[in-house]
Amino acid sequence: MKYPIGIQSFEELRKGGYVYVDKTAQIYELVTTSAYDMLSRPNCFSKSLLLSTMKAYFEGKKELFKGLAVEKLEKDWKQYPVLYLDLNKNNSPYDRKECLDEVLIIRYRTMI
Repeated sequence: MKYPIGIQSFEELRKGGYVYVDKTAQIYELVTTSAYDMLSRPNCFSKSLLLSTMKAYFEGKKELFKGLAVEKLEKDWKQYPVLYLDLNKNNSPYDRKECLDEVLIIRYRTMI
């Protein structure tokens, strides 16, 4: 068994064959039963992995969810445009306003 120490990408975790505790039924319920939600969790409690999982779900990446609960629950697997901003200090290209503007403009153009 491979444990995903330090891996925060759902896609990398699934493609790499790492252990994954399936919470996709809860994600499906969250997405299909409510209009607005506030997701708040303390540091080091997989916020990034949760958001990465939701990103893959909204992008319609059905193949990543093979064998997970949501595979049986979701019937449509629609693709939605996703604006995903990673604001981790070690990873952030948004340290200046101009950089953020550029990323948003590029992403917006790919979504329309």
